[in-house]
Amino acid sequence: MSCAGVQTVAPEMPHGALPNADWGDAYAIRMQAKGWTVRQVAEKAIGPMPGWARWLLFVRNLVVFPFGLRPAAAAGEGDRIGPFPVVSSTEREIVLGFDDRHLDFRIVISLSAAGSPASSIRAMTLIRRHNVWGRLYLLSVLPFHKLIVRSMLASLRDKQQETS
Repeated sequence: MSCAGVQTVAPEMPHGALPNADWGDAYAIRMQAKGWTVRQVAEKAIGPMPGWARWLLFVRNLVVFPFGLRPAAAAGEGDRIGPFPVVSSTEREIVLGFDDRHLDFRIVISLSAAGSPASSIRAMTLIRRHNVWGRLYLLSVLPFHKLIVRSMLASLRDKQQETS
């Protein structure tokens, strides 16, 4: 998948979603998100993961199981988008994530200027590492994380064209 049009932007740190985060990244895409709510943006971006991303998540769950870390989809019941619990939601921003022994994470998806040709969709990841396992975990998943986030934002263009 082409990630053309997805820009790396500065993460907003500190952020209310995880004020004590010690790592973050953010990506944005400009497109017309006409009629979409921020929840719909998150559902379209995260909900139906491509096969290769589901496979990576499966491998991740196998690798972390012996260390007692939570499988991505086992973070509790309740409101979810894809494998991630919804932490909070406003008209312009939805926060997903959970806390674990090795790290806490939040995915913050925001939508600005909805409906205009200059709509901006941003996906920001915030991490608070608790120990060496959190640092090692982040280091090991970072290349895949960047690819997945950029791909999910780029896929929104295709989904926008399908609904036009």
